[in-house]
Amino acid sequence: MAAEILDGKRISQEMRDELKTEVEGLAAKGVTPGLGVILVGEDPASRSYVSAKEKACADVGIFSLEASLSADASQQEILDQVQTYNNDERIDGILVQLPLPDASIEEDVLNAVLPEKDVDGFHPVNVGRMMLGLPTFLPCTPHGILHMLKRSGAEVSGAHVVVIGRSNIVGRPIANMLSQKSEFGNATVTLCHTGTRDMDAFTREADILIAAVGRPHTVSADMVKVGAVVIDVGVNRVEDASRKRGYRLVGDVDYDEVAEKASMITPVPGGVGPMTITMLLVNTVQAARGRLS
Repeated sequence: MAAEILDGKRISQEMRDELKTEVEGLAAKGVTPGLGVILVGEDPASRSYVSAKEKACADVGIFSLEASLSADASQQEILDQVQTYNNDERIDGILVQLPLPDASIEEDVLNAVLPEKDVDGFHPVNVGRMMLGLPTFLPCTPHGILHMLKRSGAEVSGAHVVVIGRSNIVGRPIANMLSQKSEFGNATVTLCHTGTRDMDAFTREADILIAAVGRPHTVSADMVKVGAVVIDVGVNRVEDASRKRGYRLVGDVDYDEVAEKASMITPVPGGVGPMTITMLLVNTVQAARGRLS
């Protein structure tokens, strides 16, 4: 069998078209959603991500404001910029582009963002609300996966979902959200990680397999059940002399082999990535909606 490709670009564009209509409606009521971006240093990958997010904002009518700080900016300078955005009525959501040059201060910086402007869903208040199934900003990558599964028609309720990876950004939140009794969840979830014994025994039982480990080709065809839905979150650079840049992007899944067994599969690039940016826009519009209440 040949798997159906879950096209994140197409699904995200559908959602952005819907968002654009909603943003126009908010503008008619005097509200323009605003996103404040903080970029520390000039890491090429971070600059590329920020540019893509700012372009996406412009496409749907969201106002974006960027604060670029030098790589040697102090923790206090970064916190001051966060506070500036916290106090700016034009800014509904704040994005601190990670990683910071000094990773040891990331937690303090993220915790300084007001929960009501935490459109990444990283603040402990929002994480707690997510765990309890209360309304909040959901972290963008897991949230995007939920919408991708729903819009593709994948059967989630009652399914056995196996998640590989326990990061606070993807693995843990997606496991929690899929296990909740909701329109996006109600699944039975197994969370695997580096300490899992005989991981293959779990992955071969998965109706839906989500790989989020950050290692190329971790999931091989013999780890996947025939007909499974496979979501590949990984984006890894591997050397490729045939490419102009000297590398190519691959996921955590051995795509060519697994695509022969799966019923649905996400490509890399073009799968989960576009959904992550779209959910940042969704959260920003959600935050702006609060101005009307």
